[in-house]
Amino acid sequence: SLARLLAGVWEPSLGEIRLDGATLDQWHPRELGSYIGYLPQRVEMLPGTIAENIARFDIRAQDKDVIEAAKAANIHEMILKMPDGYATHVGTSEQPLSGGQIQRLGLARALYGRPRLLILDEPNSNLDTKGSEALDNAIRSLRATGTTVIVMAHRASVVHAVNKILILHEGKLARFGPKEEIFQ
Repeated sequence: SLARLLAGVWEPSLGEIRLDGATLDQWHPRELGSYIGYLPQRVEMLPGTIAENIARFDIRAQDKDVIEAAKAANIHEMILKMPDGYATHVGTSEQPLSGGQIQRLGLARALYGRPRLLILDEPNSNLDTKGSEALDNAIRSLRATGTTVIVMAHRASVVHAVNKILILHEGKLARFGPKEEIFQ
């Protein structure tokens, strides 16, 4: 729920979500979409090509930006091995992708355009070891460039690359602080 609120998918019934001081409804949807990357728990590919799905069907998408996002999600080589590479059609019953591959394509889509806020909801739910390493590397790389990365997770294994932890209990703040303090 929190991830969907932060990403602007849902509107809060109480309070408000602000990005750079403005409530989400004060942003133009196209602008807001370029600032926020969101990886939901259940990733779905829409009918189209891998490149179109990574680029969020942005008609102004540049190949270099799509490839950059795929490389950041460590899925570029896998895409190149597909029969049609980035032109491979997905989002249909015949799509040639496993759950882990869909999750990593969803990560590439969330990373597309270098968002300033990245929201990852259970990002390692379908990832193997290689995918988890790619996720950690992507989080560290984005944090190094000043991107705010928010990771929702039930498993502690995904929080290697974060610096602060917020624990919610029954919808309320239970603990918040530096990762080292929380895990003591």
